[in-house]
Amino acid sequence: MPLNRYILKGTAVGALGGLLFGFDTAVISGTTQSLTALFHLTPGQLGVTVSSALAGTVIGAIFAGIPGEKFGSRETLRVLAVFYILSSLGCAFAANWMVLVAFRVLGGLAIGGSSVLCPVYISELAPARLRGRLAGAFQVNIVIGILLAYLSNALLSMAHLGPNLWRWEFGVAALPAILFFVML
Repeated sequence: MPLNRYILKGTAVGALGGLLFGFDTAVISGTTQSLTALFHLTPGQLGVTVSSALAGTVIGAIFAGIPGEKFGSRETLRVLAVFYILSSLGCAFAANWMVLVAFRVLGGLAIGGSSVLCPVYISELAPARLRGRLAGAFQVNIVIGILLAYLSNALLSMAHLGPNLWRWEFGVAALPAILFFVML
């Protein structure tokens, strides 16, 4: 089977899941000072805030295969895309620390689930001879997502958004998350 538009689109969709993985993992780096000041976080609470997404990631990675096998990777990725959207907007509009942590965990579930199912989604569509190369696009996009998170944080900080900068830093992830959902 030759490389065609359908396979390239499927690879791009799966790779976008990798971009969201990297972005959502790294975006917290630009928000820690603001969150500490606003919510009066202790060092322990800040650690919980940062690591809460990683806790969700572990859970999402462990259990993503169950709905992936039952409903298919694409349908499960659609749900995870909604998790990404809700997480970014929930973090952006969080009224208190507990709400922020809860939405970080939700984002972590999406990260963990997509880390399992996006490569599966790409591999299901790819011809055997290209499977490894195309699934590798997911891995490359994790790193691109991390880079974009740092770049986005830097650009937003230059916009002088004041004390609500952290909300914008979290919220901007909703844009690629919506694109991910639509493309699925």
